[in-house]
Amino acid sequence: MTENTHPHDHSNNDSDGASSITMKTQNALTKFMAELIFFSRWLQAPLYLGLIIGQGYYVYRFFKELFEIFQAPDMDDNNAVILILGLIDVVMISNLLIMIIIAGYETFVSRLQVENHPDCPEWLSHSNPNIMKVKLSMALIGISSIHLLKTFVTIENVTSHVAMWQCIIHGIFLLSALVLAFTSKIMTTSMHTKKEHAT
Repeated sequence: MTENTHPHDHSNNDSDGASSITMKTQNALTKFMAELIFFSRWLQAPLYLGLIIGQGYYVYRFFKELFEIFQAPDMDDNNAVILILGLIDVVMISNLLIMIIIAGYETFVSRLQVENHPDCPEWLSHSNPNIMKVKLSMALIGISSIHLLKTFVTIENVTSHVAMWQCIIHGIFLLSALVLAFTSKIMTTSMHTKKEHAT
């Protein structure tokens, strides 16, 4: 006896084979796209290298302004205060840069793997985008405060319009920091609540 084969059985096998090839192709393409997108994070690495160069420029600026103090040791109090505030301003901007470089690279590019290093910053162990936003906003407030203080020291040389806008901008920085801190607190509380419900 001969077995009867139906033509539609062959067509089903062919369609199943074509479907399997199509699925494999889609999976390979999806995997390639995912790897390419994930690899694209390294495009940010040169940006952080550029910030390191900017950090070097601020080191140069710091010593240049420090040298100016010894060029005129008999300057009046206002000029001395302005020069010292300038040094503090450079240091605070430098601190802002180093936070962005370290935390940004750690968060968006690759792990630094410095957890066991004795000089590892304390804030890096619990940093995340929300916490870093708050820290950066606080750093901006500090920088704005220095500029505002320099304005008040030389208030006779500054128009009321400029002083007013500096105060307004400083107030906006303060308000933004409060909003970011409040938002971060809500998100942290929500995450803790979800973990407690999950357990």
